[in-house]
Amino acid sequence: MSKEIIAALINSGKTALGLEFGSTRIKTVLISPDDGTVLASGGHDWHDELLDGVWTYSMDAVLEGLQDCYLKLKADVLAKYDIKLQKIGSIGMSAMMHGYLAFDKDMKLLVPFRTWRNTITGPAANELTNLFQFNIPQRWSIAHLHQAILNQEEHVKEIAFITTLSGYATYLLTGEKVIGVGDAAGMFPIDSEKLNYDEKMLDLYTEHISKYGYSWTIRSILPKVLLAGDKAGTLTPDGARILDPEGDLQPGSLVCPPEGDAGTGMTATNSVAVRTGNVSAGTSVFAMVVLEKALSHLHTEIDMVTTPTGLPVAMVHCNTCTSDINAWASLFRDFAKYAGLNLTNDQLYTLLFKSALEGAKDGGNLTAFNYYSGEPITETDAGVPLFTRRPDAPMTLPNFMRVQIYSSLATLAIGMKILTEDEHVAIDKVLGHGGLFKTPVVGQSILAAAIQSPVTVLSTASEGGPWGMALLAAYMVTKAEGETLEDWLNAHIFSGMPSETLEPDAEDIRGFEAYISRYTACLDAEKAATRALM
Repeated sequence: MSKEIIAALINSGKTALGLEFGSTRIKTVLISPDDGTVLASGGHDWHDELLDGVWTYSMDAVLEGLQDCYLKLKADVLAKYDIKLQKIGSIGMSAMMHGYLAFDKDMKLLVPFRTWRNTITGPAANELTNLFQFNIPQRWSIAHLHQAILNQEEHVKEIAFITTLSGYATYLLTGEKVIGVGDAAGMFPIDSEKLNYDEKMLDLYTEHISKYGYSWTIRSILPKVLLAGDKAGTLTPDGARILDPEGDLQPGSLVCPPEGDAGTGMTATNSVAVRTGNVSAGTSVFAMVVLEKALSHLHTEIDMVTTPTGLPVAMVHCNTCTSDINAWASLFRDFAKYAGLNLTNDQLYTLLFKSALEGAKDGGNLTAFNYYSGEPITETDAGVPLFTRRPDAPMTLPNFMRVQIYSSLATLAIGMKILTEDEHVAIDKVLGHGGLFKTPVVGQSILAAAIQSPVTVLSTASEGGPWGMALLAAYMVTKAEGETLEDWLNAHIFSGMPSETLEPDAEDIRGFEAYISRYTACLDAEKAATRALM
């Protein structure tokens, strides 16, 4: 599209906007709703903080990041098209899934936001898993709520509403207490036939906590569940001023159901149909596989969530992926600086990642743990990054970087074996997206070896969750009567989109398997280091 056509589209107010609160970056994109073309974008860096043993973000940081991100998008529109952004057709809010935001009747936050990264709800998660006979991960909202009850925390009796970060951001814009079904599945178990919270489990939980005598019930404090394509509300005048404090944005935009980063990742990779899967690899890493049928057994390593339309999804979630790679990259950046070299981030990461392809297939007897927090799949309640090597191991940059990338995917690979080997889940295609795949071939080929499956990366892989959220906002307003999300994505967005598929290399598979054997043998060392240092 020409600059003039895009400017006219933006001025007409028929664009779609998606915004996602990621773990380290908040990003927003403005797209053409007909084909998903990105017209402008904005971003804001932020980070969580450990406050009294709890990983959190302040609500001031949420508001500041939301506004700064939007204002940078607005500035991008002005710089590219010489127009002021004043009208938007549809908006979608997304964020990292799960966690715990609890409010009183006046929507006052009762305790600091407890994010997905926390592994502080073990007793509650175990109790609820046994009660429901359904895996309740530690990061789920219901686990945080129940742990607060077990801890006899004073705030619990004042609760009037709980939600996720995407649900809260949508509330700020619309005043509506709603949630998309995919993000709802990280709050409380979903019945994929009724496309709502599981009624039997709601009843079980109501009875389970009746002895505490709270004035609220679990039904009364959860947000209303909506599906992709539903309308979640409209941008209010107050919401418009929150999003655009400069006052140019007009109210009235349609707002779609808020989703978690899992749902936007599935949408951004066209992985919302049965027998498709995707791997999102950034600060955390998770694999999502849309199932043909329910799993045969309860697996505490596997989360059961849904697509944005409510189809059942098996999720293998790991708390840490690229954080330790980023830390080592920072060290190498410092070395380059002291050596008088001025490398951009793209140059640095490309150099480091490409070197990994020259490393020994098994990592050359180097072993790394990237744990910044606990990983339930490997039964670790907390974590510290750890690097070890045998005295005779060649300490080369290619071996070191290969092991760092192996480490970022090791726990995921352990969890995926449960689906592919124990449950015999069929997967027709796996799509990768996120920062790990920004350097061509490297992360993609290693992931293919780790999960022993072909991996496809689309040309839009770097757009990620915000783009997926914008697509959901566009789907809401452009879909035909009865048109499913799968059909809409195939027809309007992904038809003819360039992609690259890599088959797993046999030598890479053998090398990764050898590394995993060494990795699992060293788990006790990781746990001992955590006990000693935390």
